[in-house]
Amino acid sequence: MSFDIFVCRFENGEPAPLDMSAAHEVLAPHVVARDPGLNFLQVSTGAGEGADVYLSSPTNITVNRFGGEGIMNLLAELLRRLDAVLIVPGGPLILLRDEDRERLAPAMRDEWPLVVAHTGAEITEAIRAS
Repeated sequence: MSFDIFVCRFENGEPAPLDMSAAHEVLAPHVVARDPGLNFLQVSTGAGEGADVYLSSPTNITVNRFGGEGIMNLLAELLRRLDAVLIVPGGPLILLRDEDRERLAPAMRDEWPLVVAHTGAEITEAIRAS
């Protein structure tokens, strides 16, 4: 998929810093190219499965040009490790747990479709259904 999605963490309705060390731990085994100047990683989990990942802000990770079951499972693991949500502009806000709703800003809870998804397949389904 060639659009941007965003891994973000919230506390008390405000953006919160992500644990970038944990993000690097999750992604490191799959890195096939990097540009430290851009905080860019290209990751792959197998033939035809890849994503471009930008770790350029302490409060979000941008992912684009992503696809494949392995990449979506990697994304689910990243959300788990970072205690984060996935923002799909024009689509849903994807949570790992229903109770994560309470950490979001009221406007996000009220104006975005919220979907609970635990696996890469469930995340893919939520994105495709939007």
